[in-house]
Amino acid sequence: MASSSDVTSSADNTPENPVSGSAERRGRVRLRRAAVMAVPATCVAAGLAILTAEGALGVQFSISGMPFVVTADKLEGDGFAQFGSLDHMIPNSPNQGDTGGDVLVVTSVVKSGKLTNLCQSVDLGGIQLVLTAGNKGTKVAVQNLAIDSDEITGNAEFNKIEIGRDASTFDKVDTRGMPGVYGQQAEKVVITDLYQHNYGATAAVFKLPDLRMKFSSEGCEK
Repeated sequence: MASSSDVTSSADNTPENPVSGSAERRGRVRLRRAAVMAVPATCVAAGLAILTAEGALGVQFSISGMPFVVTADKLEGDGFAQFGSLDHMIPNSPNQGDTGGDVLVVTSVVKSGKLTNLCQSVDLGGIQLVLTAGNKGTKVAVQNLAIDSDEITGNAEFNKIEIGRDASTFDKVDTRGMPGVYGQQAEKVVITDLYQHNYGATAAVFKLPDLRMKFSSEGCEK
């Protein structure tokens, strides 16, 4: 909608100089969002279908396109949410394959959590870079963790869960999605035998006791 100054300023609204840029931009945004939401893609996490859409505020950088695996014996979280998103690679990334540089993901958010026996691995082309932590009695601690995955498995238990909530209205976590995006949130979550196939992650705090990094012929086991 035009502002009052747009309506009254005849010098800028003549037929020779129409104010159309903002309308065109709004149209492009609407068309792009509609195209993304029309993609018939779903991801199953703990038996719950999460629809995918653009605009979630999880990972906010250009991903490399090289996926990494995270496993843990147990994840315990206070404040949990999930919603759909798109991760983007740099233009003409060598890792984009047939994706066009965009990867459909589910963003999982943990406001405050602990992980037991964490393992993270990335395939560097025949050799794995493996990181382990939290396997000697002191758990890995995270705050405001947001991790983007295209596959998640495990045994999940939620406390006070809300399924189908608009992702822009979450109040159990600080990270939210776009208006109209299908999501779920819970007061608490416990996941055992956790496996995630991920493309990106962010965290306000990530404490890794007993950290070890090494190269190996094998990555983290599912």
